[in-house]
Amino acid sequence: MPAPFVVSHMQLGLLLQNLGAPLTEAGHERAGVYLTNALTGWEPLDPEKEKAFQAMLIGFPQLLEEQADARKVKQQVPILVILGNPPYNAFAGTATTKEERDSVAPYKEGLREKWGIKKFNLDELYVRFFRMAERRIAEQTGRGVVCFISNHSWIEEPSFVVLRQHLLKSFDGFWIENLHGNRKISEYAPDGRTSETIFAIPGFSVGIQQGVATSLWVKKAEKTAEPKIHFRDDLNAARAVERRKQLLDSLGAKDFNSPYQLASPSGSNRYSFRPSDVSTDYLSWPRLMDVFEEMFVGLEECRGGALIDIDKDQLKLRMQKYFDQSVDWDSLKSLKTGLTKDVAGFDAKHTRDKIILAEKFNSQRLVSYVLRPYDQRCCYYSTYSSLWNRPRPTLYAQYQHGNKFLISRMNTAATPEGVPVYVTDALYDKQTINRNPGAFPLFLYPKTLKDSKKPKEQVHLIAPEVEVKPKANLSQVALSYLASLGIDNPDSNTHAAGLIWMHALAIGYSPAYLRENADGIRKDWPRIPLPEKKELLEASTELGEKVAALLDTEEPVQGVTAPPIRAEIQNIAVITRKGGEQLQPKELAATVGWGHAGQNGVVMPGKGKAIERDYTVEEKQSIVSGAEQVGISPEEAFGLLGERTFDIYLNEVAYWRNIPAKVWEYTIGGYQVIKKWLSYRENDLLGRSLTTDEAREVMNMARRIATIILLKPALDDNYQQCKGTSYSWTGTDK
Repeated sequence: MPAPFVVSHMQLGLLLQNLGAPLTEAGHERAGVYLTNALTGWEPLDPEKEKAFQAMLIGFPQLLEEQADARKVKQQVPILVILGNPPYNAFAGTATTKEERDSVAPYKEGLREKWGIKKFNLDELYVRFFRMAERRIAEQTGRGVVCFISNHSWIEEPSFVVLRQHLLKSFDGFWIENLHGNRKISEYAPDGRTSETIFAIPGFSVGIQQGVATSLWVKKAEKTAEPKIHFRDDLNAARAVERRKQLLDSLGAKDFNSPYQLASPSGSNRYSFRPSDVSTDYLSWPRLMDVFEEMFVGLEECRGGALIDIDKDQLKLRMQKYFDQSVDWDSLKSLKTGLTKDVAGFDAKHTRDKIILAEKFNSQRLVSYVLRPYDQRCCYYSTYSSLWNRPRPTLYAQYQHGNKFLISRMNTAATPEGVPVYVTDALYDKQTINRNPGAFPLFLYPKTLKDSKKPKEQVHLIAPEVEVKPKANLSQVALSYLASLGIDNPDSNTHAAGLIWMHALAIGYSPAYLRENADGIRKDWPRIPLPEKKELLEASTELGEKVAALLDTEEPVQGVTAPPIRAEIQNIAVITRKGGEQLQPKELAATVGWGHAGQNGVVMPGKGKAIERDYTVEEKQSIVSGAEQVGISPEEAFGLLGERTFDIYLNEVAYWRNIPAKVWEYTIGGYQVIKKWLSYRENDLLGRSLTTDEAREVMNMARRIATIILLKPALDDNYQQCKGTSYSWTGTDK
């Protein structure tokens, strides 16, 4: 990068001149700043390659001299400090030399064999810089300091376990600051505002999308003790200018280490550099991946929402036109959908030309689709090559009447994440919950359903005469566990097949479980304690069934969304008109900025309009009387729901009155549920007002969430009992 190279020389030259020690031409004096590739040139070239290098630069003697000077420093001069902000993009450039290509090989050794990690992101450019710094400071100079601003993934993600092992052996101390601002997952600050990237500059740049961390590594000449990892997570103001000020102000603290927590890296936590908060027995419990036999990744559309819609009728009309051979390409393009836009791996016109010859529009392929928690839509499903980016036909084979999917994820960086599990009986999106999601069906069906008369992707929807024998989606060790409780043949017993499944759901929604094991849950698939007693498993399953019913937006729940409505929730989220007049259907447009269009069809959440206030006397009294009926104290009820409430505005006249604070803030899989739902329905994005049913859906959603929150005492008590008598599991992952 010649520009910063020239500027640095100029600034250093001016500084020395102002200090009375100017650089002189006579002695060929220069500032020790070199134009070079920081990742290569640390080892001497063999004679043949050196000769080729000289020939390549023969017409540029000054550049040849510059490279020679830089290589002399790299290979002969002790380097004590390495600092920088290396690139984070894995695809920003390809290694051009063997030296660079082989640089991260030590960080991959044993990943698959020892740790069972098949997917890793170790070819990112910043990882190459890490290896260069470790080699130069720890292995060659033998002492020094490294300081980087980098992607934060290396701190705790499983793929970087060997990298962390290397650094622990090479350095004596680490100071790491999580600078937050991960816009890829719409990270929020503690005050509920969107967390800006640390590089954001007001009025000039929103910065990058990736969340980052700063880290300082110290290598002493002689190793005296086990390395200490200091981690700081309190630099979390929403605005980047405020966060940068927090960081700078902390430099003047009398006790520099006071804001940091010490991490305890070990094999059991994959040498995580982040402090862990897990209960004593957590790591002995089975992961969801250990309990269930198979997991399926969700669908990926990448067609700008053209195959998914809130309005089933609109989707049906759009897809009928798409499959209608009488509708020419230009007419189809005028609809401006993602089905007529070329993207990587998708030739829009070629795909349409082929598919309309291969199949016809089929209304039975208009099926339920969960985009986000509590946001159930309709999609048009097809396994035809390229129509969906990732159609997942093996997942589609599991989409059977009566089957359900328990959705979770391998790990998360969402802050806050909230509950890490969700349940649905619909097809689901790859990002239904945030970060690496997958789902465990209740039953497993054959992955290819065959019928000589019909295309295989249609069979389970339009050919009920095909005999399909499912089996419970349980691992062999899980089957042994059930057998130890006297529970046999889950393949032929729906209740038995669902015991562990519903139990996992009940545990996943326990606030005590989430609090006690926060760091363990964040770093891997959630681990679930299995009770040794059959009656405890049955009781937990019953609770899980209650939670599942409250998550199912398609079925009413007596007392919650179907009358008679329970007293403690009957005044929650009442759709209201400002001033008290009768609200008209035409007044249901969302116009206060809940969402806006981002790049590539992505919807970004906005601030909207949420007014916090105290409860009215009537609202407070309904919670008091309802709490007594469900067996909890009024104080406990307000502690669970929140001491204050919100009015959530749809526009300047229409709003949902009284959504308790904890209901409004409720988060599943990294998404603030009600706010996320509203973001997709902003008038400019939806193109119309909400219907009365959609406005009522927010009320029902809030009441379902409030009921789940009020189940906390039962869910927590269930978790504590299951934890206290957990089954001795074998075969868990390290």
